[in-house]
Amino acid sequence: MPWFVSLRHPLFLRGGFLQLLQQLGVHRPYRSKMAAPPVTWNDAPRGRYGIMELVRLLYLIATRIFAWLVLLSRSPAEKEAEILILRHEVSVLRRQVTVPRPSWPDRALLAALARLLPRALRHHRIVSPRTLLAWHQRLIKKKWTQPASPGRPPIPEELRDLITRLGTENPRWGFRRVHGELRRLGHKVSPATVHRILRAAGLGPAPRRHPARGEWIAFLKAQADGLLATDFFHVDTIGLQRLYALFVMEVRTRTVHILGVTAHPTAAWATQQARQLLWQLDGRATEFTHLVRDRDAKFTAAFDAVFASEGITVAKIPPRSPNCNPHAERFLRSVREECTDRLLIFDRRHAEKILHDYARHFNGHRPHQGRDQLAPLDDPNVIPLPPARIDRRQAVAGLINEYRRAS
Repeated sequence: MPWFVSLRHPLFLRGGFLQLLQQLGVHRPYRSKMAAPPVTWNDAPRGRYGIMELVRLLYLIATRIFAWLVLLSRSPAEKEAEILILRHEVSVLRRQVTVPRPSWPDRALLAALARLLPRALRHHRIVSPRTLLAWHQRLIKKKWTQPASPGRPPIPEELRDLITRLGTENPRWGFRRVHGELRRLGHKVSPATVHRILRAAGLGPAPRRHPARGEWIAFLKAQADGLLATDFFHVDTIGLQRLYALFVMEVRTRTVHILGVTAHPTAAWATQQARQLLWQLDGRATEFTHLVRDRDAKFTAAFDAVFASEGITVAKIPPRSPNCNPHAERFLRSVREECTDRLLIFDRRHAEKILHDYARHFNGHRPHQGRDQLAPLDDPNVIPLPPARIDRRQAVAGLINEYRRAS
């Protein structure tokens, strides 16, 4: 019995039956603007739907038989001319399509009709005999595929997220420390599984997951109450003279002290400014425990000794690591964007006045995210009420507007 009559052929037993009807134009399902997923071999027709497809197949076979009878009445010359035209069209399509991607019905139809061709003509098709054999082997593999063994139960997503969270929030913890914390929380999981999940999340062994920058951030947060940060920054005048300003910030309150401005900073000048700062702090100097600074040559042993006399330890950041002194670097960005980059500086006295005005605005009015949008000198225990009228005041040579309650 021919392949197109036998209903037990693999082409009709699986989803290729439906795609063959679509390929030949008998079954045309509705397609919306969004592309529908292709029909696979696993989409077998069932119930009344399968009976309707069988009726359509019989109708298709009947129409093709009548079309074949019509071809018998045509002359050999017409048939040969049509064959030449079809061959030329195929050659044109081969030049446009480099790698054809036939669907499952196309593969089944080519595999069945290729057996009717002479052996010499089989090598001139878009698929080779080796490809036909590979398709057949793929069908056999699909037919005899065994279900995968269940194995161990999968790890719940909630537990995976918890392991990743513990590893991220505690960079000094190894996988055994994380495993012990999970056991205390009531989760039963092996240490190897914890290690595998941490590695998959990009969290390797604990020493490698704890870079120097992370150590400095943790240090700054832990020591913020008694921390001072200092640095230099430069300002260029209208006469192209470069001036250098030295400042110190109280990290807990974000209060900034402009110590001085000079065109020729020296180690002796920096040491004298440090003594003047401690004199301004008066009895509050004992509240601070550490001073963070870079490795500038103007910060000498005499500079460090001034702070050591008040029990303040000097912490040097690594070379070329400005991110390890983030509070000072953030102030430099603010003072440049809001002040010095928006006006022309005439001389040292003008620069000193402008910087002191900006420090007054920075400490008394400018909100800070690190202080819950409060200024350094604001009292966090006072809850302001919405005023009936608001006055505007211009500060720092009219560059910044300050809004206050109308008196």
